[in-house]
Formats: sequence, structure tokens, C-alpha cells
Amino acid sequence: MMSSYPAGRAKTLRGVMRGITLPELLIVLVIVGIITSIAYPQYREFVSRAKRSEAKAALMKIAQNQERFYLDNNTFTNDMTNLGFSGSNDVLTDSETYSVTITAANASNFTAVATYQRDDAEKDKCLTFTITGADQRTSAPDSDCWTRTR
Repeated sequence: MMSSYPAGRAKTLRGVMRGITLPELLIVLVIVGIITSIAYPQYREFVSRAKRSEAKAALMKIAQNQERFYLDNNTFTNDMTNLGFSGSNDVLTDSETYSVTITAANASNFTAVATYQRDDAEKDKCLTFTITGADQRTSAPDSDCWTRTR
């Protein structure tokens, strides 16, 4: 029996084998490039927000534990180990992006600061977060870092 396929062509389950052409490959590369150029900045912003949230969570934990310590000792502490942290001062967040310290503590108030540790574009947005015993929250250089959602 004779085959209906031209000579030199391989027979497959679907018919004649065929590859992709250069224009098809270029179209795919352009589409991937466009998607990447849109997605990557969004991803970087998401990562930055997560790192800022880590710093704020660490400061909130310090504030909460300072209140507990104050109830037991009638004073605030400069020692992070008294608040449940591994180091006595200058503790890093989980991603090691912010360094958290208690800069001042006495019988009536405390101040805790989270400072950005890397030298990149994020440093220009939210370099420091500060919280006090009176629950005053500040940030620099942008004053809205505590409340910013983007």
C-alpha cells in the first residue's frame, strides 16, 4: 500500500511534522517581554511592602512587650532580651532588611526605631519607622510609611 505523505516527510500521529517559524518565535518573545515589563515592577513593590510590614510588626511587638514589662517592673527596658528577642539590642527582621533597636527607655516612656539596612531605591521611601510608649508613630523620609498601602 502506498503512503499519502510526500517522500522525505515523517509520518506522525497528527500528520506531517512541522516546526515553528522565526516570526512566530519573535511574536512569543515580544509578548513575554511585555508581560515581564509590567509584572516585574509590581513584584518589586509587593516585596517592598512586605519588608515594611515586617518592620512595623517588629515595632508593634516591641510596644506590646514593653507594656507587659512595664506592668511587671513599673519601668520600660532598653534590653531586647527582656522583651522576648534573641539579641540585647539591634535585632534584624526576618528578611534582614530592617534593624530594630530601642533607642531610649526610662520609667515613663520608650522609643523604638526600625532602620532600613540596604542601599537601594527603597531606602529613599521608608528609611526609618519609629514608635514610642505613647503610641506615636513616625517614619522618614516619607511621613506616610505607617499607613501607606502602596
